[in-house]
Amino acid sequence: MDAEKQFRQVRSGQTHGGCVVTKTRQGRCLCRAVRFETSGDPKWVSFCHCESCRRALSAPVAAFASFSEDQVRFTGAAPQTFRSSPDVERAFCGQCGSPIWYRHDDLHGDYHLLLAAFEDDHDWQIEKHDFYGEHLPWLVVGDTLPKED
Repeated sequence: MDAEKQFRQVRSGQTHGGCVVTKTRQGRCLCRAVRFETSGDPKWVSFCHCESCRRALSAPVAAFASFSEDQVRFTGAAPQTFRSSPDVERAFCGQCGSPIWYRHDDLHGDYHLLLAAFEDDHDWQIEKHDFYGEHLPWLVVGDTLPKED
C-alpha cells in the first residue's frame, strides 16, 4: 500500500482491524500557501530556548511538536528549505516567510513542527524546556516543567 493511501486510511479512521485511530491536526503558513496535516500523537512536545531556534524565529522561545515522517503529509506549495547548521534543515513558506518545521539529521527524518503553525493549537501538553541553559535572561519562565540543557 502506498504511503498516501495509508495516510488517508488513518485519517478517516480505517485500519486493518477496523479500529478507529488517532487524531488528525491541520496546519499552515500565514498566507495559506503551505499546508500540512498530521496523524496520531506527537513523539514529544517542548519549548526550545536554543539560540538557533530563537534567531530563526526572531522570538524568545520556540514551541515544537515532533512527528515521524509517516505521520506528516504536506499539501499546497512546497516549503523552501535551508541549512541553519550542518545537521539542521529548516523550512518556511517561500511566499510569506512563515517558518514551518525543522529537521535534525540525527533524528531520522522526524519533522519538528512549530506549534503556532497548527490551526488548532489549544490542547498541546508541553513536556519540557530544551536548551534552557541558552534561555534569554529577561524571559521569566514561571512553569514547573523540567528544564534541560
